[in-house]
Amino acid sequence: MNERTCDLVVIGAGPGGYVAAARGARLGLRTVLVEKDERLGGTCLLRGCIPTKALLQSARTWELCRKGAKTFGVEVPAAAFDWGRIQKRKEAVVRKGALGVAALLDGAGVEVVRGRGRLDGPGRVIVERPGEPASCLLAPKIVVATGSAASAVPGVQPDGERILTSDHLLEIPAVPPSLIVLGAGAVGVEFADVAAAFGAEVTLVEMLPRVLPLEDADCSREIEQALARRKIGVFCGHRAVRVARAGDLVEVELKDLATGAAVMRSATHLLLAVGRRPVTEGLGLAEAGAVVDRRGFVQTDAFQQTAAPGVYAIGDVTLAPQLAHTASAQALVAAGHAAGLAVTPVDLDLIPSCTYCSPEVASVGLTEEEARARGHEVRVGRFPMAALGKASILNELHGFVKVVAEEAGDRVLGVHMVGPHATDLIAAAVTALGFGGGLATWSRVVHPHPTLSEGLQEALLDVQGMSAHG
Repeated sequence: MNERTCDLVVIGAGPGGYVAAARGARLGLRTVLVEKDERLGGTCLLRGCIPTKALLQSARTWELCRKGAKTFGVEVPAAAFDWGRIQKRKEAVVRKGALGVAALLDGAGVEVVRGRGRLDGPGRVIVERPGEPASCLLAPKIVVATGSAASAVPGVQPDGERILTSDHLLEIPAVPPSLIVLGAGAVGVEFADVAAAFGAEVTLVEMLPRVLPLEDADCSREIEQALARRKIGVFCGHRAVRVARAGDLVEVELKDLATGAAVMRSATHLLLAVGRRPVTEGLGLAEAGAVVDRRGFVQTDAFQQTAAPGVYAIGDVTLAPQLAHTASAQALVAAGHAAGLAVTPVDLDLIPSCTYCSPEVASVGLTEEEARARGHEVRVGRFPMAALGKASILNELHGFVKVVAEEAGDRVLGVHMVGPHATDLIAAAVTALGFGGGLATWSRVVHPHPTLSEGLQEALLDVQGMSAHG
């Protein structure tokens, strides 16, 4: 077997892996990145965040042409959408991103090796590629960034035709006439949004009591109202107990978890969006000494080190939030630590969460429920988007900004937003929380008018009973 040495091997070229590789190389480490896919970028770029948001942007544009343009005095006669062109645009966005990642790695001096990488004990990575002899990379530092895949639903096998994963739905040649979505987390809600925008009859099913169950309960309620306005059926507190193909339909039997009552629903297509599982099977992590739980997640310390000497794990294979920006942040920590730098661990309480439905949802820090569960006495400030001049200008009046703070102190515990551009606006709250500023500091900041960011300013003032417009 061919063997060669380097300083750092990274397995996986997603937003964790390619960032770790580029950072390591720029810190002077001879870095090799191993990737099984022909394109770089991982799930986020190729089959997740980026293509999904491209479809959502097309959905928003179509809705504006079809229903919203007249509000602005603009006529769009004979408006129509072309799903084939929408798909081509999505693919162009993905292709541009993948080429960008390749150029980034090349510029940083990272060597990219195609194939499937696995650990073969400390300091050894075997690279396998169909039809070719295996090779071995020897390195004192290894970063595992192999990401995640769609979780399975017991007893339900995706067929790529009627029973779909998110990968299948992204490539579907035509908008499904009707769609049942199992799972009302961010992935399920976003795909439901796209399908409904282009005319599909959509039903969302969630085992937990509300949609977007990881968000603040007020955000969930706001989105449930938005789904109702768009005629998307929602069954929370229900579990699919039987799925069967029936000709051109998929029949789903739901069980109400509170009453035990059965509900039957059918659609032309079924999307499985019940979460994601880490891709760690067959990587040799446990054999190398890493601690891997029964679900496949890898335990790490604050610097992303596993229990295996010299082996780091980042991104979706760890127990951190399965988000691209989490992986990238952990990548900087792992690469810096591998290079011998003093690095600051990622604060997982400050990882923002975003859902790109209409209206958008974004949050950082503790929800009101989490804060109370942790023993905090809290006070809450809230400001409606409808009261903002910019929201009226945009004709996007649904949503709010909510701030959760300590009752007796100055500390902000969490910020939650529903509304236009919430996924961009949340960055201001992330920055402020990251620097540790309290209510008094935040409230002194002047926001420009008219902007949506004034909603955050007003919610912060409302916590203190000082809002001029509340």
